[in-house]
Amino acid sequence: MALLASSFIVPPAFAASPAPAAAKPAAPATADQNPLLASVNGQDIRLNDVRQAMATMPEQLRKLPDNIIVPILLNQLVDQRAIQVAAAKAGLDKQPDVQQQMQQAAQNALQNAYLSAQVAPTLTDDAVKAYYDKNYANKPGAEEIHARHILVQTEAEANDVIKQLKGGADFGQLATKLSKDPGSAKQNGGDLGWFKKGDMLPTFWDAASAMQPNTFSQTPVHTQYGWHVIQVLGKRTAPTPTLDATRDQIRQKLIQEGVQKAVSNALSQVKVVRYGPDGKPLPEQPAAH
Repeated sequence: MALLASSFIVPPAFAASPAPAAAKPAAPATADQNPLLASVNGQDIRLNDVRQAMATMPEQLRKLPDNIIVPILLNQLVDQRAIQVAAAKAGLDKQPDVQQQMQQAAQNALQNAYLSAQVAPTLTDDAVKAYYDKNYANKPGAEEIHARHILVQTEAEANDVIKQLKGGADFGQLATKLSKDPGSAKQNGGDLGWFKKGDMLPTFWDAASAMQPNTFSQTPVHTQYGWHVIQVLGKRTAPTPTLDATRDQIRQKLIQEGVQKAVSNALSQVKVVRYGPDGKPLPEQPAAH
């Protein structure tokens, strides 16, 4: 089983900047550093509560000035506490389904705390650089293809397009007239620009990559969108991406690898028993990750 980070709720710490190689423990917050901002039925809301809420926000919102974002988040926290008080007075916290949801939320918080503790310290600048040096540096970039296409609904229509091209028809004019692809047909004669393997459906990419520049497909290419006639205009090898261009992608890869390692470590410390439909234990099998 390939376990990816997306299988879990990724802790907010992973979205922050990479941790330094040797971070010092934070000093306990004093009253001045964590002032009381509000209270709801005696429950305090302090600046750190607002900061925790801010950490879950998109980066562009976190950049707003404190005098704008802090009052907004404080009002939201006050509203949340008021709703929680009202819900408890109504006895909703005693309902089995609500208790189950609360228990699940607590379990998710504990799980994410473990993953954050295991993975976040490894997301250092040195780790990102090492991954870049191993997987990107001094290696050629990805193959890129410049192509245009004509998309039609049936194979017969595609074969007719190929027949017209063989008879000397202009590809761009046919694309403008016949193609059903609204993104490329009318504006630029079916031109898709330069693209990499992952940018296109596998069938489309395989057909285009097998063609030589300045040729068009001799048989229609079928995808979930219909039937394509492809013309390859050029091929090139992209330059090696820079460290800055790949930094976020590398961090996500390191998170996935770190989560896999953390889960494997956790599983190695517990006994897992699986049961069949008859309620009897199934034979023990080694876990595959």
